[in-house]
Amino acid sequence: MGMESLRMIENWPVPTAAAAVVRADGTLAGSYGPTGHRFPLASVTKPLAAYAALVAVEEGAVELDEPAGPEGSTVRHLLAHTSGLAFDEHRSVAAPGNRRLYSNAGFEVLGDHIAKATDIPFPEYLRQAVLQPLGMVATDLPGSPAKDGVSTVDDLVRFAAELQAPRLLAAETLAGATSVVHPGLTGVLPGYGHQRPNDWGLGFEIRDGKSPHWTGASSSPRTFGHFGQSGTFLWVDPDAGAACVALTDRAFGPWAIEAWPTFTDAVLAEL
Repeated sequence: MGMESLRMIENWPVPTAAAAVVRADGTLAGSYGPTGHRFPLASVTKPLAAYAALVAVEEGAVELDEPAGPEGSTVRHLLAHTSGLAFDEHRSVAAPGNRRLYSNAGFEVLGDHIAKATDIPFPEYLRQAVLQPLGMVATDLPGSPAKDGVSTVDDLVRFAAELQAPRLLAAETLAGATSVVHPGLTGVLPGYGHQRPNDWGLGFEIRDGKSPHWTGASSSPRTFGHFGQSGTFLWVDPDAGAACVALTDRAFGPWAIEAWPTFTDAVLAEL
């Protein structure tokens, strides 16, 4: 239904792809492909995990500034990729707050921390806090909160609507999570090299002036979201009043670097 620009995914060199655009008022602007097909999300898992963490903060189970992870690190550091933990190893390579070190290990430590605080295994906490209330019945987390989520475009449209008009969180909590945390830090954006600054919120990457980038040339600096190494992405562009989800079953690589920005610009132009 809906948008002509979404048909561009037919030309992507991937076995399976599905995409959808949801407006700020929660209505579907368009969808294309098998939107009920379950895809591995890779790092698009992180915004879901972060959302559950923010629910835990609002419930009083944890606090953003309580210690978590390496010495001197907090829940906030883990969410913002500033804990100093290495990319995929549970070892510190920098002091907390000094560099933007994108870390899967950080999200795993965060998941363990929330599980301990709530006495609920993190995948189950995610289900109770986020997936169930949003009706995301096809989504689950069989492993790491950094990268093991599985979902559908239909389910992620519900999440993308929530990110534009939150019901599970206070609006100011979400605004804080989608604004730059620890501004000015440099770091590597996986797949796109060194960014100065490499701006991030709490579990959400912030577009700002990054170049090159996986969103479009016309994406607003306020755009936030995440992409995954399994060939997946979700962005929300508050200036455009819309969000877009695209899921594929081909690993991220040069094809995505080429196809995604053109696609996003076409979607924004059609909106």
